[in-house]
Amino acid sequence: MKLILSTFFLLIGWQSFCQTAWNWTVLDTMPIPISNNAVAYGNVSGEDYVFSFGGIDTTKIYSGITQRSFKYHTQTGTWSEILPLPSSLPNIAAAASTVKNKIYIIGGYHVYSNGNEVSSNEVIIYNPNTDTYEPNGASIPTPIDDHVQCVWRDSLIYVITGWSNTTNVPKVQIYNPALNTWQSGTDTPNSVDYKVFGASGTIIGDIIYYFGGAKTGGSFPATNKLRKGIIDSNNPTNIIWTLEENAPNNAYRSACVSHGNNVFWIGGSATSYNYNGIAYNGSGGVMPNSQIMRYQTYYHDWYAGNGTPYQVMDLRGAAQMSPTTWIICGGMDENQEVTNRTFLLTYDPITGGIKSENKTNIFVANRQIYSDEIIEKAELFDLNGKLIEVVDTSALTIKTQVVGVYILQVKTSTNLTSIKVVLNK
Repeated sequence: MKLILSTFFLLIGWQSFCQTAWNWTVLDTMPIPISNNAVAYGNVSGEDYVFSFGGIDTTKIYSGITQRSFKYHTQTGTWSEILPLPSSLPNIAAAASTVKNKIYIIGGYHVYSNGNEVSSNEVIIYNPNTDTYEPNGASIPTPIDDHVQCVWRDSLIYVITGWSNTTNVPKVQIYNPALNTWQSGTDTPNSVDYKVFGASGTIIGDIIYYFGGAKTGGSFPATNKLRKGIIDSNNPTNIIWTLEENAPNNAYRSACVSHGNNVFWIGGSATSYNYNGIAYNGSGGVMPNSQIMRYQTYYHDWYAGNGTPYQVMDLRGAAQMSPTTWIICGGMDENQEVTNRTFLLTYDPITGGIKSENKTNIFVANRQIYSDEIIEKAELFDLNGKLIEVVDTSALTIKTQVVGVYILQVKTSTNLTSIKVVLNK
């Protein structure tokens, strides 16, 4: 992905709003309001695009499920329509992943006029460079929708849990685009803590993190469970599953992104709902979360991230434009209204690393770290979130000799603090 953030500012009339660590910029609206659309990034002749496939329109009924699809050109700041999804039936709750600049739209479900629903087994392949759909990939062994979908090493697509026609399943299905084949990964534990629909997640290195979703049974209650799967790099079908710390809030159909050791869940809702935005538990219309929740994987630390300037739910992905920027589009806002809004979300890794406003007094002089509290851990990151050095806490001296600007993250018994560090010769 190219760093072309300057092109975003060619547009006129944008509004930009700040939240702690995050900035929301309003972009050009989509051609139509659409929700539950599969979103992914693509590059065309060196220029960045966001792609949106399918979804449901403002009617929020079965006939409003559409195959219409669109692309957003970041350099011109405009949306345009592309060919509709060549799926056998219009679907919602699919997911899209980009591998080697081809987009794979996987699964989803169709709603018939009598209310019956059927999960899809289709893998639709879109090539941004040719603006065409290629022949479908090999069918998904277990039809799936509302699943977690994430990419490992720009090579394998992991399809984790989700709903299959009548129930949640613990399946982990792994698609290899290069070979057009499916393999079975280690299933998640066969329990309601792991089996969900409407969850979202990501892979950092060789570790899967997925969070939230709705459990089987009763009124499909939303959950605050976070699960971790460690992938065996020598045999990526082998996964060790465990539960991490519970989040401060539930999340259902939120978008998941990551930066360095931080994983974020954007928007979503605290209560699960049907495709029309009405709660399964009979309480009526569902409101979106006003938050971007953060989980710091190294320190096992949650931050609620309340107070976003906009509320959005019913998301099926975010397009990453750079290490610190993502675009989300469509979804539902307040009062379950299907929206055509598009946002550029920009993350500040300096502010984002600060756990407490009453942070520890820390400074660096001549590569020596000083603090008014005992330092338990200290790590040096570059501005893209890559770990550069784990500092020896017995000496507290930064050994990295490369000149540049870095982020120093320090953990004491009371705080997790990040500061900007400029290393000179």
